[in-house]
Amino acid sequence: MRLYSTLLAEWAGTFAMVFCGTGAMIINENTGGAISHAGVAMTWGLIVASMIFALGDVSGAHLNPAVTLSFALSKRFPWPRVTPYLAAQLTGALSASLMLLLLFPESEYLGSTIPSGEAWQSFIMEWILTFILVLVIFNVSSGSREKGITAAIAVGGVVGLEAMFAGPVSGASMNPFRSLAPAMVSGHTEHIWVYLSAPLGGAVSGMLFHHLLYKKD
Repeated sequence: MRLYSTLLAEWAGTFAMVFCGTGAMIINENTGGAISHAGVAMTWGLIVASMIFALGDVSGAHLNPAVTLSFALSKRFPWPRVTPYLAAQLTGALSASLMLLLLFPESEYLGSTIPSGEAWQSFIMEWILTFILVLVIFNVSSGSREKGITAAIAVGGVVGLEAMFAGPVSGASMNPFRSLAPAMVSGHTEHIWVYLSAPLGGAVSGMLFHHLLYKKD
């Protein structure tokens, strides 16, 4: 697959994920809970599943720098493509947040992830959530590609599950750029270190644990 096609797919997939996921949060807030917390969690899971099914054959539908870096560290993904992938993901996420700012200028946070309690609590939560997510991804992916109905259901399901129970605590980001984009556009960058560092640490831990489980004798 040509590089520009894979980068366009990563940009579009990340745009759609952030637009729908944080958009659901904004609309739920603006309508007094019309979507509900469960609806927001389902939106995150369904958009991730949809993008994996739609774009997995093109780019692998990483949609997450923690996933891309984990694949590269595990030698499933070429390092020369890491920076272009991260650039496509970040610009896709930023484009979505800018579009939501245009549509909902009254929204203060634009779907930013803010700890509901202590920062350390959200840090640990995000680490564990991403550990679980990456462990699932490594078990259903083909090389560095999340593709097919199995990967779509499994990965989308775990995203929705984790958003359902952990969203009220940490925001259930599991994705540095998903948190960075609305934080930058809204100006609410407090505690952003939690959402940049914990998912990366959790992703590497999940990758290493997977290799430990499936290490050949």
